Amino acid sequence: MGQPSVAIVILNWNGKHHLQQFLPSVLATTYSNHKVIVADNASTDHSVDYLTQNFPQVELIILKENHGFAKGYNEALKQVNADYYMLLNSDVEVHTDWLNSMVELLENDKS
Repeated sequence: MGQPSVAIVILNWNGKHHLQQFLPSVLATTYSNHKVIVADNASTDHSVDYLTQNFPQVELIILKENHGFAKGYNEALKQVNADYYMLLNSDVEVHTDWLNSMVELLENDKS
């Protein structure tokens, strides 16, 4: 059995400046079976254009209206398929191996 899949989902609303600063650390994650998804909550700061031009490896979910935090994630997660979901704020910098120990813990303790 291979590694479980992990979807790292970042909800964004007018956070282009956060994506510029922090997204590179997320993309440097060493856990191999992951994908990075940015769910854009109807931004007006050209976040989507920035992502499309600079980070084509990031999957985009474009929400037509700003649903706020909880509903924005709920709407986005309806479109995501993975064994595990990591909801990550856009203003968080991570270490390259941050995800490995979390997945290991989840896999070793199914409760």
